[in-house]
Amino acid sequence: MSGNNAIGEAAVLAGCTCYFGYPITPQNELPEYMARRLAEVPGGVFIQAESEIAAINMVLGASVAGARAMTSSSSPGISLKQEGISFLAAQELPAVIVNMMRGGPGLGNISPAQSDYFQATRGGGHGDYKIIVLGPASVQELADLTMLAFDLADMYRTPVMILGDGMIGQMMEPVTFRAKKKERHQVLHSDYILSGAKGRPARIIKSLILDPKEEEEHNWKLFRKYQRIEQQEVRYETFLLEDAALAVLAYGTAARIAKGAIKRLREEGLKVGMIRPITLWPFPVKIIQETAKDLHDFFVFEMSTGQMIEDVERALGGKARVHFYGRPGGVVPTPVELARIISRHYYQSQKRKK
Repeated sequence: MSGNNAIGEAAVLAGCTCYFGYPITPQNELPEYMARRLAEVPGGVFIQAESEIAAINMVLGASVAGARAMTSSSSPGISLKQEGISFLAAQELPAVIVNMMRGGPGLGNISPAQSDYFQATRGGGHGDYKIIVLGPASVQELADLTMLAFDLADMYRTPVMILGDGMIGQMMEPVTFRAKKKERHQVLHSDYILSGAKGRPARIIKSLILDPKEEEEHNWKLFRKYQRIEQQEVRYETFLLEDAALAVLAYGTAARIAKGAIKRLREEGLKVGMIRPITLWPFPVKIIQETAKDLHDFFVFEMSTGQMIEDVERALGGKARVHFYGRPGGVVPTPVELARIISRHYYQSQKRKK
């Protein structure tokens, strides 16, 4: 299946009954798939909204009614959804949001890029909040992480973003889906759902808190939740890291390219390994710090001018050298090109050791 279609099927198998979106390349195959697939689901709802702003607010409405809901878009469309994402975070409502990134800024182009990392991992909208951000690197992982995203959204009552790009959304690979669940994942905190107040006190779900002290306490409550997520939900992959003299850090499509480059470099005798963040927030700080106890050169590769590099540098705290190579604007380098750049930094680091 293509990556976009795999997300759609995984979402349905995860219990998603509501999809709201608006067309934009390179994610159009996902709403197209959901339009057909949700018609087969009892109670399934698909709406092509009049705008991205309308779509994210429909997600909010479906979520507060107790449905598993999702939306998807690409870079400029996600920008339009940011106010609604901030509302979802403030009201502690679960939702899954897919961003198949494209070249930017502005309208940019429809080629794959990774320039929305800051927007995703820094909240993106207004106010003090975070959302969980997952960075898949294969179609299989798109399927797996989509199902995980719905569980995490329910567990922590928070929006979860799947941060892909145009290449991974369009590529086709074999994919195996987990068995369909007999029932929707048990919502751990269902006291937020507005299902009618007959027989119980009325509930009010809002983000407008005019009393500054109450708003402050709400912010600290969210902060404590984000601390729990940072402690419990970090995910990453390592590749040939055990004996590495230089560690590459990359995510998503960039990590696929980096893995190909590392295999070439290993054939040449260069001891290069990789740390691949799977959760972009929470960021895998501890594995980077542990690696830095024995390894003092890190190489960050991104399909952007450099955004994740800030998180790597913050994790290292000046205790290791950080090298960078980026290709922004939708340019996708080959493993051969990347291997050439990495080898240059590798030999320079070896000279410094001597």
